[in-house]
Amino acid sequence: MNQRPDLSTRLSADTFRNYYYLKEELADFCREQGLSASGGKLELTERIAVYLETGITTAAVSKKRTTPVIDQITDDRIIEENFVCSEKHRAYFKERKGNSFSFNVLFQKWLKANAGKTYAQALEAYDQILKDKKQNQTTIDKQFEYNTYIRDFFADNKDKKLDDAIRCWKYKKSMAGHNRYEKEDLVTLL
Repeated sequence: MNQRPDLSTRLSADTFRNYYYLKEELADFCREQGLSASGGKLELTERIAVYLETGITTAAVSKKRTTPVIDQITDDRIIEENFVCSEKHRAYFKERKGNSFSFNVLFQKWLKANAGKTYAQALEAYDQILKDKKQNQTTIDKQFEYNTYIRDFFADNKDKKLDDAIRCWKYKKSMAGHNRYEKEDLVTLL
């Protein structure tokens, strides 16, 4: 098994990108090197790769958001720019969808990406997201490699246990290259 190299300034950007590192490891490295440790995993990865390749420190992109004042939410109200999940929003959706309503990640993304549409359309989108989720048709974002790996592992190995999937994941992430599930990863279970 290939051993993942420690994250250090001795790594080339290409070698760094070839291995899996936790967000916490990336943030710690940034702090040690005087880089900004804010942002998501993909942003930290890119910041470190640029630093390893060029020695240039790039600043985190500051996102100024203004929170709109919401008085009353109705079905025909337009979803505001810079949508933020608030207690008023939660109360509205719980009233319309019942106590089982939750701001799942996909629905939050839909709301943020669909300013200008109505809350009635948001209710329809919520139903569709739940339907897709039940049929396992949801897309997992790129930075959630572990979740994608585990889902793909079980799609191919319905008879295996979570411990098996985690052992295969640990094997996979220690190797250079991509972190997507492959049937060959089962070699670690032998």
